[in-house]
Amino acid sequence: MYDPTVTESGIRAGRREWIGLAVLALPTLLVSLDMSVLFMALPQLSADLGADATGQLWILDSYGFLVAGFLVTMGTLGDRIGRRRLLLIGASAFGAASLLAAYADSTEMLIAARAVLGIAGATLMPSTLALIRSMFHDTRQRSVAIAVWMSCFMAGNTIGPLVGGVLLEWFWWGSVFLAGVPVMAVLVLTGPALLPEHRDPDPGRLDLTSVVLSLAAILPAVHGLKELTKNGWQIMPVAAIALGAAVGAVFVRRQRRLSHPLLDVRLFAGRTFRAALGLNFLGAVMMSGTFLFVPLYLQLVAGMSPLQAGLWLIPQSVAMIVSTQLTPHIAARVRPAYVMAGALVISALGCLLLTRVDPAGGLALLVVGFLLACVGVAPPSALTTGLLLGSAPAGRAGATASVSETSGELGVALGLAVMGSLGTAVYRDRLVVPEGVPSGLAGTARESLAGITAAAGRTPTGPVAELVENARAAFTTGLNVVGGVGAVLFLALAILAIATLRQVDPNDQPGPADPGTATGPDPGEPATASV
Repeated sequence: MYDPTVTESGIRAGRREWIGLAVLALPTLLVSLDMSVLFMALPQLSADLGADATGQLWILDSYGFLVAGFLVTMGTLGDRIGRRRLLLIGASAFGAASLLAAYADSTEMLIAARAVLGIAGATLMPSTLALIRSMFHDTRQRSVAIAVWMSCFMAGNTIGPLVGGVLLEWFWWGSVFLAGVPVMAVLVLTGPALLPEHRDPDPGRLDLTSVVLSLAAILPAVHGLKELTKNGWQIMPVAAIALGAAVGAVFVRRQRRLSHPLLDVRLFAGRTFRAALGLNFLGAVMMSGTFLFVPLYLQLVAGMSPLQAGLWLIPQSVAMIVSTQLTPHIAARVRPAYVMAGALVISALGCLLLTRVDPAGGLALLVVGFLLACVGVAPPSALTTGLLLGSAPAGRAGATASVSETSGELGVALGLAVMGSLGTAVYRDRLVVPEGVPSGLAGTARESLAGITAAAGRTPTGPVAELVENARAAFTTGLNVVGGVGAVLFLALAILAIATLRQVDPNDQPGPADPGTATGPDPGEPATASV
């Protein structure tokens, strides 16, 4: 039985668990790498397969859509059939789909392979987090393990473009997919010996109606948010988001009635769980929205190539990893709420520096501001993930991990849509079109800086050159405004962290003062801890 008054701090992980964590780091690294590496290969594969603009969009988005859509289902499925079993099934499917994608001979075949990769990827993230919850019972050790897990995810995003660039320098575009095959092979071969198995001994049947409802809620919402990011505020994306919200309400109502729900909504009764989930979501909104404009500035204003821009972003990514690794050691001595608040204040200071960036000579301020912002966002992400896992029964770790990952996915999509729209609105308002510019180029400039930069050519002259400079200045003003809004919201998030989580002790699980955490018997706690 799960008793929230009893901590697990006396049960410490040994060598086997830490080696198992290294194995769990492999799929985490690969899933995040797979999200970013394809951007480098897109021009080559599009030319080879003859993919048009719509086909390219589906090649890119099919993976992310299905990862987001299936997270809830796969997290709960792991609690039912065994988290290790689901992880190994997903790893096998991911490896097979990677081979299929690498040797795809048509756009349709590649889209299908990417869709399978997305479904398989949705099994990996909640399974790895749930297994960390099962392997590391001691609060401090679990915090360190989660920090390692998050660092691998960040590292995958960082090295993805670089790995893609190196592979494409020597091999064909399919090589970017083959990189995942040996990684998944290692996981499948070593997982049974190094990872424990945990499952719910009385899971009940999987409610297929709930699976359909969860997909019908998440997929339209993610699609609508992505469309808002690309095309601005239009009726169809807003309608898609509204549809997702309506179906989500039906999904929640159904879960309350089921004896074995796909997602136990009683998890949300815990104050710590709600607060950590809200901060995780809002942090993802701010992180993605504020940081959207930095890589674009490097390429479109500073004139860097994608590879050069990627290299300039490495220090910030390293800073995030170092900050994540230091977080559990600081949080062992200071209440997590104050660690989060201090980190978020650092992010706010970084965003304030972004408000001072100008089109000419603004690189130093941009790099320092972005570095501070990255250092500040890492600790809240690590700590909220740990609090989410620690505040819920171990038998529901898969469902909890899936909720955490889904909130992050939705937060990123919402941040890109809202902050992207804000920056675009400022850009269009501040853009000055000089006299003598052809109407076609003026319209292109109003759409985006990327469009006019490409249309103007390498050495624009006369009014066109002035238009490009004006567009860069307007884009930079958009970056300044987004940075200012980010600074205010990061400060607000710091206050919210203290207000909602100051009762959480750094060395214990949430205790009886956390109403709603005790959601009844924990069907998976001793469960099947077989190896």
